[in-house]
Amino acid sequence: MPSVITETQDYIKLAASLVPVFAQTAVERDKQGGTAKYERSHLRQSGLLKLIIPKEYGGLGETWITTLQIVRQFAQVDSSIAHLFGYHHLQVITPYLYGTTEQAENYYTWTARHNWFWGNALNPLDKRLTLSSDGKNYRLNGLKSFCSGAQDSDMLTVSALPIGESKPVVVAIPTFSYGITIHDDWDNIGQRQTDSGSVSFANVLVKEFEILANPESIGTPFAALRIYISHLVRVNILLGIALGAFAQAKEYTTTTTQPWVNSGVHSATADPYILQTYGKLWVDLNAATVLSDEAAEKFQAAWERGRQLTADEFGKTAIAISTAAAFTTKVGLEITNQIFELMGARATATEYGFDRYWRNLRTLTLHDPLSYKIQEVGKWALNGEFSQF
Repeated sequence: MPSVITETQDYIKLAASLVPVFAQTAVERDKQGGTAKYERSHLRQSGLLKLIIPKEYGGLGETWITTLQIVRQFAQVDSSIAHLFGYHHLQVITPYLYGTTEQAENYYTWTARHNWFWGNALNPLDKRLTLSSDGKNYRLNGLKSFCSGAQDSDMLTVSALPIGESKPVVVAIPTFSYGITIHDDWDNIGQRQTDSGSVSFANVLVKEFEILANPESIGTPFAALRIYISHLVRVNILLGIALGAFAQAKEYTTTTTQPWVNSGVHSATADPYILQTYGKLWVDLNAATVLSDEAAEKFQAAWERGRQLTADEFGKTAIAISTAAAFTTKVGLEITNQIFELMGARATATEYGFDRYWRNLRTLTLHDPLSYKIQEVGKWALNGEFSQF
């Protein structure tokens, strides 16, 4: 077990020390589903949950570039853990994007001090959760779906529709608040340990300071970065899955795959069709990596601009992320499918769990359809139109 972080440690190397721990049981845990309690405890103990929090609030003060590199690293062996880790940081910075200066400082400080793990019930497409007020208190009632990381979390970001209004508000509340029930109902084909089931709220008390409300942030380019953080986290999970699938296929091909009977070669590693496919996938992987790294760098620059971020800067950042997302989706789907052609029929045995790469990637990509992502890029490429915020 790695020690807790000190300021001088290399966080990427620390994360790398966790990778074998996650890899050891990844196949079996994928089959079981449920909550990765043991692995989540390792993340807590590592100190990496404080990665993006500024140092003045007790955090590690790292960049999004480092954070996303670690997400990608984890995803190569366990995309569910990468998902939980990446989207934890998205929730951590939500009070900074949407809240007042005081709310941002408080939630940063409390998270660093108590080593909170954040989950969410913020799915904006699910409008079944309402917020009501009796003039003194606020109450949440209803249900939310796709609540990644809610199980075993300490805090939740939650979106709800105030009664009689059309625009949602976002609140940040303790997961253990009375009236919150987290349902163990995530049973999808992929990302099986992301705890992405539903959460119900029954007359849950919300204090006024827990409602993230900064009028100056509403409708600004900086606040609109939140959705693109989620896209960028997903890009690096997809790339990590593709890199992991390629590495596993390479190991299997070089150690286990037998040459096809009519190939005329004595080793699978000399088969011209296998060599050609590996070459193509390698080229695509490198291109996807370059696009993903470029998107992360542009996002970090936008993040550092803060509330001074302009609409033009936001648009260019969004296009870079959407471009990386479109290409990584395409490459990831190809790789996680084609590895079986490279490895052969025996590689479909359930003991290897190679199918999890495709299942996990396919599940994630459906949350951000490729066709619409390419259309967004096309509007910019042809007409110079940026994404709206």
